[in-house]
Amino acid sequence: MAAGSGGGPADRGEIRRHPLRNLWRLRRYLRPHLAEFGWLMLAGLTSTAAGLAVPLVAQRVVDGPVARRDLTGLFLLAGLALLLGLAEAVLIFIRRWMQSSSSVAMEAAIRTDVYAHLQRLSAGFHDRWPSGQLLSRITSDLSVLRRFLSFGLFFLILNLVTYLAVVVLLIRLHPALGLLVAASAVPLFLIARRFGRHYHVASRRMQDQQGDVATLVEETAQGLRTMKAYGRGPQLAARFAADTEALHDIGIGKGRLLARTSALLGLVPNLTLGVVLVAGAAAVADGRLTIGQLIAFVSLQLMLIWPVQSLGWIIANGQEAATAADRIQDVLDSRPAIVDRPVAIALARSAVRGRLRFEGVGFRYPGNALPVLRGLDLTVEPGETLAVVGATGSGKSTLLSLVPRLHEVSTGRITLDGHDLRDLRLASLRGLVGFAFEEPTLFSMSVWENLTLGRSDASEDEVRAALALAQAEFAYDLPWGLRTRLGEQGLSLSGGQRQRLALARAVLIRPAVLVLDDPLSALDVHTEALVEEALKRVLRNTTALLVVHRPSTIALADRVALLEHGRITAVGTHTELLATVPAYRGLLSAEPAEPAEPPIARSGTGPTSDGSSLVRS
Repeated sequence: MAAGSGGGPADRGEIRRHPLRNLWRLRRYLRPHLAEFGWLMLAGLTSTAAGLAVPLVAQRVVDGPVARRDLTGLFLLAGLALLLGLAEAVLIFIRRWMQSSSSVAMEAAIRTDVYAHLQRLSAGFHDRWPSGQLLSRITSDLSVLRRFLSFGLFFLILNLVTYLAVVVLLIRLHPALGLLVAASAVPLFLIARRFGRHYHVASRRMQDQQGDVATLVEETAQGLRTMKAYGRGPQLAARFAADTEALHDIGIGKGRLLARTSALLGLVPNLTLGVVLVAGAAAVADGRLTIGQLIAFVSLQLMLIWPVQSLGWIIANGQEAATAADRIQDVLDSRPAIVDRPVAIALARSAVRGRLRFEGVGFRYPGNALPVLRGLDLTVEPGETLAVVGATGSGKSTLLSLVPRLHEVSTGRITLDGHDLRDLRLASLRGLVGFAFEEPTLFSMSVWENLTLGRSDASEDEVRAALALAQAEFAYDLPWGLRTRLGEQGLSLSGGQRQRLALARAVLIRPAVLVLDDPLSALDVHTEALVEEALKRVLRNTTALLVVHRPSTIALADRVALLEHGRITAVGTHTELLATVPAYRGLLSAEPAEPAEPPIARSGTGPTSDGSSLVRS
């Protein structure tokens, strides 16, 4: 699926045959709060009963004390009506208070599960999904669900009960007029049914478009430097304006649909009320209905206006919740491609020698016809450092990503000390493998938190040693030292600084296998030499697999493997390959000049609440 297409396995705007199916599947989040919901319904029904009793009391007042001019009875019934009103107000307060706590708890539970599921999904899933679509699902869509679970669902049940109770009371007061009011439910049902069908489509379109807008905003924020460097601000602004205009038009369409339906839903009870007033007045004149009964009938019928008029909002809220549930289930229904096997084992670091073997390994990205790797055989002995060299697009980074199982082999297998990597628990495997990417990711947290991401129990001395090895002592010179809070993606640091911190993070976990994907590409020649000298000491006792481009970095390796078109075509020492493999010589002779590293970022905006700071370059 192409990025920006709205995300998920379903096509944009696709509506399921049963729109409420996925909403029903979320009922498990309501179960822990069934007792609270029961008390809510009891409070709601009791307050409704108190409200329904008021017109009946009014009937007694008019036909009794008022007709007989009995002031004592009038005051007693008036006091009863006042008590009923107070009881209704107290019950409404209790209901609203309980609704807030339970709905927020349900939203938090769903958000926690969705976020945890996103962590279990493979890198391939996240490669296919626009991040803005995922963000909108875990924020705005969950807010829509919360509103429905806390208010929409409650009022749907309460208003239906109220409507039925009022109709029964009206039929008892005057059967003919009561049946007339009951018959008005038929056009209401037809209007609501048509509205629900069209509003579901509009809701899905709008929520998908909101995800696209979120994606564009996120991409613009992350690519701000590139956008400014190329002067593309006006073009991106025009693109954003077009997306937001589309969102605006969809929203206006939704608003018109809701307004038209609300008007129709309001028209039906008002027309019915007009007929009741005329027919009721005639019945009073004929003596078939008392004035008190007419007042009670009209008062009860007026109590139906809110349930009927709110029907449009409840249906709209329900359809939005149904489409939100569809979008959330799109994520939850995505099965993790890389999981632990039922008999997966854990290996202790002390028990691992570090012999890494690729046996007939092939890999193809989902949706691609051609494999990236095919029939690849390679062995890295314990304590050996093997460099993988190849042209751009030959599959080097893909090969490295198979070791911590960021992707899964399509054919063949990879073993560690004879154990198939798929037979190891993911947590155990990733605790044994240290990984540093060419484009490292640093999180919006302190330097210390970034460094200890893979090993939270690391001591200050161990962190200091890792920073020294990676030539990353500049971190102590940041405004608040290791407590300095880095900006999003660590973009407040230079590329070389980010690479050195990522390298320090990788070696800090004391891995059994160290996987480095061209981790020194952004360093200047002098810093690279210092890092390489320090790395030699670490690599003596660690199995290492490196992707490198520079001859100076290749010198770290005991052996070199040449990767061409997804296959290993030559393995040997650097000297042997230079002497015997023309393709290897040609590849190295085409290497570009060394890039210089920008200066260290020093300035900051001040400490955060936890004593850290956001660094600005």
